[in-house]
Amino acid sequence: MDYTLRDAQIVKNVVHVGTKFIPFRVGTKVTFHYETRKCDAEQTLIDESRTHQKPMELVLGKQFKLEVWESIVQQMGLHEVARFRCDKSLVQQYPFVSKTIRDAQKQPQGGKRKHCCGLTFQNDGTGYRDLDELFIHPQDLEFTIEILSIENPDEYGKEAWQLSDDEKRTLVSRLREQGNVAYRTNNLNAARDAYSYAIGIIEELMLKEKPNEPEWIELAQMKVPLLLNFSQCKLLEQEYYSVIEHCTEVLKYDPQCVKGLFRRGKAHTAVCNYEQARNDFQRVAELDTNLGTAMRKELAKLEDQQRLKDVEDRLKYCKFF
Repeated sequence: MDYTLRDAQIVKNVVHVGTKFIPFRVGTKVTFHYETRKCDAEQTLIDESRTHQKPMELVLGKQFKLEVWESIVQQMGLHEVARFRCDKSLVQQYPFVSKTIRDAQKQPQGGKRKHCCGLTFQNDGTGYRDLDELFIHPQDLEFTIEILSIENPDEYGKEAWQLSDDEKRTLVSRLREQGNVAYRTNNLNAARDAYSYAIGIIEELMLKEKPNEPEWIELAQMKVPLLLNFSQCKLLEQEYYSVIEHCTEVLKYDPQCVKGLFRRGKAHTAVCNYEQARNDFQRVAELDTNLGTAMRKELAKLEDQQRLKDVEDRLKYCKFF
């Protein structure tokens, strides 16, 4: 069946009727597979989400760059499949949306994505020939949409980017407690992931504040115990350079943090950074006299390890002659 939406700028053709209609509202999350084709003689395929086995998730009312997608999914029922021919005036942003999705599929987790808009396109393009051509020569596009799920705001857990700043702070506290519980039950992976997620949220909040202002300092203080807990997980996983990195960050916020110095000293010892380890252990002893005996033992083990390594290095060196 065909019918028109928005003054004939969108033409819908139902392929499979949906199983039921669910009312939409701001915050509703729609998950769907999509296929994008040019409306040319060859019906040239541009994108297909099933190729990457990852459907699209769209939260209504969050100013998604491709507004037409919000419009068309709201005309569909659950499990419906339909084709929408959209006028070129409605899909001018598609090359940039497609670039963002393609880059995300190629990007390792935590990597930084390059922003692309009309201005940067003039210099660099999108990095994809078909998208560059579509930007230069706009044309109507046809989207085949299959609705997989429709969830209203009270039916799913919000992702961090959907939360208010207060909600993010609450989530950080909850994640810290979840991490602590997981750590106490020896579920190291779950503990590490919870701490890492919480650290990422705090970093987002800190970006909104001016460094060393009261709000920024408060967030930094929230971040320190999470960094310490995360570094302890990494220490047990023997990822020593990660321990050094995160403990060094702790010490930027709190130069007298005994736990940060001790854990960094242990990591330095493990990777044979003996002078750095020695400095950290000595500093721990200075800051907490109750740990003097323990630090003398660590320093003694450090000296023994360094002497052993020196002997091993000399033996290896002798083999060359």
